[in-house]
Amino acid sequence: MIRIPELAQQLANAPEGTKYARRGFSVRTRVLAGMLGLITLAFAVTGTVVYLLQVRTMDARIDDSLKRSVQEFQVLAARSSESATTAEPLTAEVLLYAAMQQTLPARHEGMLSMVNDSVRWTAPEIVQMRPENDPGFIAWAVNEAPDERVMLQTVPTAQATYRVVSIPLTLAQPQPPAHLFLAYDYTAERQALNRGFLMYVLVGVVVLLVAGAAGWLLVGRFLRPVALLRDTARKISESDLSKRIEVVGRDDLAELTITVNAMLDRVENAMVSQRQLLDDVGHELRTPVTIVQGHLELMNPLDPEDVNQSRDIALAELDRMSFLINDLVTLANSNGVDFVQPVNTNIGTLLDDLLDKARPLGDRNWRIGHRVEATANLDPQRITQAMLQLCSNAVKFSADGSTITMGTNIATDASNAPVLRLWVRDEGVGIAVADQDRIFERFGRGNNSKRTEGSGLGLNIVSAIAEAHRGSVGVSSDVGIGSTFVIEIPIAPEREEDEPNTDH
Repeated sequence: MIRIPELAQQLANAPEGTKYARRGFSVRTRVLAGMLGLITLAFAVTGTVVYLLQVRTMDARIDDSLKRSVQEFQVLAARSSESATTAEPLTAEVLLYAAMQQTLPARHEGMLSMVNDSVRWTAPEIVQMRPENDPGFIAWAVNEAPDERVMLQTVPTAQATYRVVSIPLTLAQPQPPAHLFLAYDYTAERQALNRGFLMYVLVGVVVLLVAGAAGWLLVGRFLRPVALLRDTARKISESDLSKRIEVVGRDDLAELTITVNAMLDRVENAMVSQRQLLDDVGHELRTPVTIVQGHLELMNPLDPEDVNQSRDIALAELDRMSFLINDLVTLANSNGVDFVQPVNTNIGTLLDDLLDKARPLGDRNWRIGHRVEATANLDPQRITQAMLQLCSNAVKFSADGSTITMGTNIATDASNAPVLRLWVRDEGVGIAVADQDRIFERFGRGNNSKRTEGSGLGLNIVSAIAEAHRGSVGVSSDVGIGSTFVIEIPIAPEREEDEPNTDH
């Protein structure tokens, strides 16, 4: 079985190509491919629809043109019949000649007249479409053209495909069979349409290339924060967490960058705190272990008094280690979402309970200096834990019979938002200004504190409880006069007015 460290070492020593052998396309490539795919699909759908509509329009245009030519020929035939006389009777050749003289074929349109299955009249030389030059068309006109009615149909030949209207001539007096053929070269019309569509395709390809180049640059610019995130993540190591991502723009990716930078700040702070905690814990636990080990090594097992003394010292040091472990567990839980469970709590009742629980901590003159009757959303058990820790500290650094005062009031912070203040004041030795910030750190102690007193985590736990309530803890102190510890917790603006001072 391969252990995780061994597997990690193998991956670290693997060749560069092996590490990235399974790496897929980049986000930039996938986004660009998706964008170009959508544009191509839009071009294809639009082009197909437009092409089919143009084919339909072309078919309708050709048929309409041929139908109009039939109507014009019918009008011409009617007029010629009316003007015919006995001396100059109307013949098929005359009518066909007159019709072809008055008809101007369109582009790709031609005309042909046949009498007695032979070509009689053809279009002028300026007309490019020459159906008489197509043997297949002549064969169809001789063998398959209808003799009794006008018909519009498609005629395929070896050279081209034609859209043809055949007009048989039926005169009153007996005449040889005669036809007038008006034909469109449908193949040439379709080729002209295809050339136009080919131009559309070429323009589409150029647009795709330009869009691809522009999209590559734009997507790269949009994804620059992601690239910076990747590069920064590669530079971050366990020993160096100081790298941060440059914030580019003001869009969602910029917000993501800010969020990741904030996360890196928290990770760095957590790593620093973890290292400091491990160093401090190692130092704090090493002392009692050394003491217990030293006394046990020097103990005379034959001397009952020495055995009892070593036993008492070992138990005392183990108790101190137990307190330290419990405090560390409390601090570890302070990062959980359920560390505090706020409920609506009556502050006056909470203060009375605190006074009753604090009296057994020491022979002091316990009193309440200020009391507010209000309801706040907080965790009464954690606040009680924090306040009793402050009371325990006050007892530890004050003389017997001195006064310790607790109180609550409602004030406003720098932004004029209301905050609940809970405070403990003692008449103890006080704290030097240089120590007032350090005492809230893990294992932080003032110069007037003995290393053997407590775990050094009590005030850090108080700070964690205050921060879990979105608040803070602070101290004001004068050496030789006393100290006042204050916990501030933000509350809703709607509160009852402060009650007058009540001394207990």
